[in-house]
Amino acid sequence: MAAVSRLNLQRCFHKALVPGNMGIKALSTLNVTSNKNTVEQRRGYAAKAFALPKAKYGGRHTVSMLPGGGIGPELMGYVKEVFRYAGVPVDFEDVAIDPNSEGNDDLEEAITSIRRNGVALKGNIETRSLSPDVMSRNVALRNELDLFVNVLHCYSFPGITARHKDVDVVIVRQNTEGEYAMMEHEGVRGVVECLKVVTRENSERICRFAFDYAKRHGRKKVTTVHKANIMKSSDGLFLEVSRYVAKEYPGIEHNDMIIDNCCMQLVSNPHQFDVMLTTNLYGTIVSNVICGLVGGAGLYSGRNYGYEFAVFEPGTRNTGTAIAGKNIANPISMMNAAVDLLRHLRLENHAQWLSEAIDKTMNDDKIHTPDLGGQATSMDIVKNIIEYLQLKTKVENW
Repeated sequence: MAAVSRLNLQRCFHKALVPGNMGIKALSTLNVTSNKNTVEQRRGYAAKAFALPKAKYGGRHTVSMLPGGGIGPELMGYVKEVFRYAGVPVDFEDVAIDPNSEGNDDLEEAITSIRRNGVALKGNIETRSLSPDVMSRNVALRNELDLFVNVLHCYSFPGITARHKDVDVVIVRQNTEGEYAMMEHEGVRGVVECLKVVTRENSERICRFAFDYAKRHGRKKVTTVHKANIMKSSDGLFLEVSRYVAKEYPGIEHNDMIIDNCCMQLVSNPHQFDVMLTTNLYGTIVSNVICGLVGGAGLYSGRNYGYEFAVFEPGTRNTGTAIAGKNIANPISMMNAAVDLLRHLRLENHAQWLSEAIDKTMNDDKIHTPDLGGQATSMDIVKNIIEYLQLKTKVENW
């Protein structure tokens, strides 16, 4: 089977789907039957997602690196430099994806690399073509690798001035369905239909992941974000499944909130939220709102998990093309993604050292780039992190 068989299948929907040929029921069946996991295998999703990656040679891990566009390549350069000084036993396999390409050769190469290594660090991959036949590389990659969940941990940095203090919220987002199913067609000229696909099985596994995550990390509450008052069938199914799964976790409080009210509540009182369970589009909206409240796009990392693969990236997936090459991009989001990567590889000491270096740089030394109201350059932050790591590794070696 070709490496991007699902991509080709979805492209067929773009070209061939016309009103009346395929209904929601048929599409739902397609999504359900493509998942080969039995009912028993669907238990413990959080634990399965944290399995070790595949590639480890001579005590070193091989990680796929997808720089993406905009500031991605320079941020990846900073990660390599930091890893070198910290003595991290990781080798990167670089895979560039051309944002102007209308073919899938480079995307297939990236997917093959991640299948081989099991884990990747990526920037935001641009898809500049406006042709309906050219799909988003980011969405296609998550769909093909079945990275069904995105986890974004938003928390306050004491050294950064923000609208709210002491915020600590985890967003668990469905990553492969909903409005991002990429199934659109123009059945009649000037009339475009977009299919929002929600299946019971995929809803169940993301809901179980959220509650497993909450239990594993000592979280007390899960809030399901939806629009079931209007989208009664699609969001209604997602809400129904979340309530069903919640009954199996009596120690965790569960409530639900409509997406528009949720955004207002985030701005006025984000402290009421603990773990937020969302569909794909709502998760994107909620993530950007809360990141903007507590520091901006340059701080937080996003974790994408499936049963076999894991991909780590900046949380809000901004390309940052306007500031590329100016030495002012905030490298902390990618550094935090690197911390997540190290923890996934079970390199706990290196992860802790880098996390401490980030904390010291942001909160103690308060070295901030312009997006945080500071005047520091990207390299100022990286150098400060490296200095801490050099000191830490020297002390540990003695």
